[in-house]
Amino acid sequence: MAPPPAKSEWTERQKYVFKRKLEELAEYRGMGTTLVTLYVPPTRLLSDVAGMVRNEVGQASNIKSKGTQDAVVSALTSIAARLKNYKSTPPNGLAIFVGNVNIGGNKTDFVAEFIEPPIPIATYQYRCESTFNLEPLTSMGSAEDVYGLIILDRKECSMGFLRGKSIKAVYNRQSQVPSKHGRGGQSAQRFERLIEIAAHEWFTHCAERANEIFLHADLKALLLGGPGATKDFFAREGYLHHELQKKLYAQYFDTGYTDEDQGLKEMVENAATAIQGIAMVGDRKLMQQFLREVAKPDGGLGTYGEGEVRKALDAGAVAHLLISENVRKWRLSFTHRQTGEHVTKTVPAMQLEETVAAQAKLWGANNLTMEKRDLVEELSEIAETGGSEVHVVSSASEEGGMLMNAFGGVVALLRYKLTS
Repeated sequence: MAPPPAKSEWTERQKYVFKRKLEELAEYRGMGTTLVTLYVPPTRLLSDVAGMVRNEVGQASNIKSKGTQDAVVSALTSIAARLKNYKSTPPNGLAIFVGNVNIGGNKTDFVAEFIEPPIPIATYQYRCESTFNLEPLTSMGSAEDVYGLIILDRKECSMGFLRGKSIKAVYNRQSQVPSKHGRGGQSAQRFERLIEIAAHEWFTHCAERANEIFLHADLKALLLGGPGATKDFFAREGYLHHELQKKLYAQYFDTGYTDEDQGLKEMVENAATAIQGIAMVGDRKLMQQFLREVAKPDGGLGTYGEGEVRKALDAGAVAHLLISENVRKWRLSFTHRQTGEHVTKTVPAMQLEETVAAQAKLWGANNLTMEKRDLVEELSEIAETGGSEVHVVSSASEEGGMLMNAFGGVVALLRYKLTS
């Protein structure tokens, strides 16, 4: 796996490749405690790490099982050899995963992954288990900017999180604050005081829930919205904890709804013009633009399906490639050793083995060479090379789900319409 640049400089393709690599490593199982995980923080000298690895090779002689002992020694020896390729510890450290993984039929395959992570590794860690320990990297992979969301008025309050491209609602409640209209038998002033007392208690309750939900969360910012001037009053009167008040974004956002579904989505959309980097909003707008284009009688500047999108990419006509992160397909390239015949196929992940077996039967296993690539990675690389913008789209939004379910996960917005 190629070393990624700084997190903020990652392309959509690099983010996707990192995430898929973690998914792949998570599936591996060792034959016993034979899989070595080693996390090296940037502050640790590689000479010290190499010394520790050599010491662990000596300690491995104490392992009772000969098979486990040999597997651990082999993994550690491989680590020691590959560490020599580094002049110094990379800026963010190293995450190392080495060992024999079970591939079924009592057979194993040797895996060795040296990953330079997107953000610095915090602690030095060495483990030898039946699975790789991915927790430190998994948390990095989801380390998108996180925003707290609050929308309220005197009748309802909803709260949630915006993490990367996904909105997660966590709280919704209706209030008991009376409406501001007169009621027979009571003076207007007394009734107004009762309303304001109820409103104060309601805002206090909302602030307490916000403190519980957001105070210890790692937020980029706290966004506040709702209909009318209620949100401004809530912020101005200091109901929130002073630490949350510091995180409160300076602009408040008008919404027509306060529920956990439409209200939160509406606020995120309205906040997009004020906050850079909320990628979900950009993806949704592009999908909406794509839908408008394909609805035109001539198909407009939208195209979909792997075959048509490939044609557009080859022609350099793609402005935006939108591809679902849930696409699970391989791009296979077969070459006949004797004749040079070349065949490419795209197959779902679950059909990989049977497709390879069928091609081997057709040509003969000894005549077959094969390369395989994740389809999302392959198409994204072609798009980047051609100057197209790549958007790996989450299915968390309605448009993201439509991209996968209605269009097979691959669509494009074109710079110009292709002639047939």
